[in-house]
Amino acid sequence: MNLPCIPSGYPDGMKPRNTSLDRFYSVIPAGGIGSRLWPLSRADAPKFLHDLTGSGQTLLRDTWDRLAPLSGDQRIMVVTGRAHRAAVEAQLPALADLNMVLESEPRDSTAAVGLAAAILERREPGVIIGSFAADHVIGDRRLFVAAVAEAVAAADAGYITTIGIKPTEPAIGFGYIHCGAAIDIEGAPSALLVDTFVEKPDLTTAEHYVASGDHLWNAGMFIARADRLLEEIGRSEPELLAGLLELAEVWDEPAKRGQAVDRIWPGLKKIAIDYSVAEPAAAAGTLAVIPGHFDWDDVGDFASLAKLNSGGRKSDLAILGENARVLSDASSGIVVTQTSRVISLIGVKDIIVVDTPDALLVTTTENAQRVKSVVDALKLSGGTDVL
Repeated sequence: MNLPCIPSGYPDGMKPRNTSLDRFYSVIPAGGIGSRLWPLSRADAPKFLHDLTGSGQTLLRDTWDRLAPLSGDQRIMVVTGRAHRAAVEAQLPALADLNMVLESEPRDSTAAVGLAAAILERREPGVIIGSFAADHVIGDRRLFVAAVAEAVAAADAGYITTIGIKPTEPAIGFGYIHCGAAIDIEGAPSALLVDTFVEKPDLTTAEHYVASGDHLWNAGMFIARADRLLEEIGRSEPELLAGLLELAEVWDEPAKRGQAVDRIWPGLKKIAIDYSVAEPAAAAGTLAVIPGHFDWDDVGDFASLAKLNSGGRKSDLAILGENARVLSDASSGIVVTQTSRVISLIGVKDIIVVDTPDALLVTTTENAQRVKSVVDALKLSGGTDVL
């Protein structure tokens, strides 16, 4: 059945501000190393700290600038690793100190977002939070704001809510959301129930999803009342919730916080919020989706980076790097360089060249997803000096 999953669009202008948005708090989980973007993205310089679009600022700063008009500078929380504190503070000078949440080690998105929810619910009962990755690229902020405003209204009505992206191609690098029936929610006219979350498909399946008209890309954005999010975590992962609540209880007491983090955090279960919250909520009929009509990319590999920087023209060669010295003859793809070395390409198509002072990657856009296997091999071989 071809459901009305993709409405034709929104009226011009941003959604009017409402009381639900007045209770909204943005959360930016800034973690992960982006292993498919190695050797550019590394443990000490993950992709959210890079300018990957030529905008002149990092993906993290772009994310902040999108969210500040929605929640205000003082209502944005960043969850990141201790090692990235200085870099994050340098990028986000307006970030309030009490809204910097530092992880002692990565424990995946349920722990990161769940801790933010527990802290904020303790500070401000009834708060609505939205989790937005620090390393995604989003176009048309007006339409982004409109989608978030609807998602906040749906969250205030008690739904765990996500924003799904209208597919532009049968991409196999994204998960998909299977949309269900429309929901009658004031302030969220395009809200739909979510039937299921679907893992990354093969090409044939992805083509079917796009043709059906009732699937959206899963962009990993989740909006909910903090108490509802914690309730869902407790249903599927009660021990994890117990640890998060214990941490939140002492979080605003610096004398107790560090010891509690060192004792509790490493033992928390590593699980993505898609599995701990979204999938169970979908099964229970309490997960809603707002179709997003803005351009979106998670910059998951160098193939997507090449598209972003070539305006979608497959025949172009995209070049990133302040001191790039690239000579090209009848070549396409992307060159990312952090050196002043001359790179010459002659008659190569869909090439990927990433040149850093201590590591060189050469592959093709077709094999871009396989870069992660190089990172895995380096870990096994002990080559962690370049990770």
